[in-house]
Amino acid sequence: MRYVSRVCAMKHHENYKELVWTLAKTDFKLRYHGSALGYVWAILKPLLMFAILNFVFSSIFNPRGTGVEHYSLQLLVGIMLFNFFSEGTSAGMASLISKSQLVTKIYVPRWTIILASTINAALIFIMNLAVIIFFFAYKQFIPSFGAILMFLLFSVLTYFIILTFSLFTAPLYVKFRDLSMIWEVIVTALFYASPIIYPLQMLPEYIQKVLLINPMAFIIHFTKESLVSGHFADLWQNLLFIILIGIAFTLSIFSYRKMSPKIAEEM
Repeated sequence: MRYVSRVCAMKHHENYKELVWTLAKTDFKLRYHGSALGYVWAILKPLLMFAILNFVFSSIFNPRGTGVEHYSLQLLVGIMLFNFFSEGTSAGMASLISKSQLVTKIYVPRWTIILASTINAALIFIMNLAVIIFFFAYKQFIPSFGAILMFLLFSVLTYFIILTFSLFTAPLYVKFRDLSMIWEVIVTALFYASPIIYPLQMLPEYIQKVLLINPMAFIIHFTKESLVSGHFADLWQNLLFIILIGIAFTLSIFSYRKMSPKIAEEM
């Protein structure tokens, strides 16, 4: 009996993996379906934002070759990471509503829909990594191996923040549609509260401590610092940050399990 139940569980696990991947690929294809440039928009959108902000702020923060070191590279990394966060959280929150027919007419585990939407955002971010690599190569700037590992770690942590947020808010969004409008305002505020277009060091120390409470500010600041300046967060800071994300992720699972039985009724 134990063997049979274990085999069944493995089959279910494989089926869920295939379902999640299929949903993620479908979302990715539909996102750019009908547009003239298609998948190019996945790279072009953050790249255009980078070009505008770099043009506006490079002369302010880096006049005549002084000021912020490798400002354009720091700006690009910050934009790509925050765009990943912004796109992922918005897609994750709206995932159940956007797939309402699957929720109400076909039995599909709701969490697979949420997970697929966040994976879709991760696929776009992976495409954007090519842009980051290209610009670092163009500038002939090679970060240290440790800095690259930290970038990968912070990218994974950003994904877990997205997934945590999505598990919390996707069931809530089914009932409270105003959440999308509220979140748009909050994301805009978080963009300027994160050291993307400015270095954190230019602010007073007490403001720096307040801003670093924002997890994306922490990720963006120390990613930029490690890649460009070779400055890393202390080990205890990274461990505490990982633990807090782990706790939040665990709580989001409990929250989702509590709210998920009522999703179809409230949709």
